Amino acid sequence: LEEIPPRPVQDTGNILKQGYLEKRSREHSFFGSEWQKRWCVLNRRTFYYYANEKSKQPKGNFSIENYSARLAFHLRKDSRKKCCFELICPGKRTYEFTAPSPAEAEDWVDQIQFLLKDLSSLTIPFDEEDEEELYNDVDSSDSVNTTSHNTTLNQDEPNAEVKEDDIYEVLPGKKSKPG
Repeated sequence: LEEIPPRPVQDTGNILKQGYLEKRSREHSFFGSEWQKRWCVLNRRTFYYYANEKSKQPKGNFSIENYSARLAFHLRKDSRKKCCFELICPGKRTYEFTAPSPAEAEDWVDQIQFLLKDLSSLTIPFDEEDEEELYNDVDSSDSVNTTSHNTTLNQDEPNAEVKEDDIYEVLPGKKSKPG
């Protein structure tokens, strides 16, 4: 299923959060419990779950990249419904958990969302504002290309070159630098 080699709890690397959660089993039998207590460990890329905190081999793990985390009060009808959250990824299995308290559930969700934001910023090294500006740059350089293309056709207009320089000076963020 996943290419991540199983590792004992101690070797999972940079642990961001760990603790007992109840995990909803996928195929619970009539006799088996629907929710099983699992020691869960979150590192920078992977979510591991173990039978308990002393286990050497995880019962399972999955890469949290492309997953999203959210509180999910609909998972239970009992008093612990506000402790539930789920990890969802289109086309992949949804993982459902119950934390010991609503605050703990929120903390798991926050940690996972923070991590996912971090993972996506590793692949795109700009924040959203820069990204927008980048697209504006692309647009304006397109129009520059068309002007420079025109100047090669009618070379008797030397002023066209100067206008191009002006375009660059007007770009947002360029002139706001001191000095």
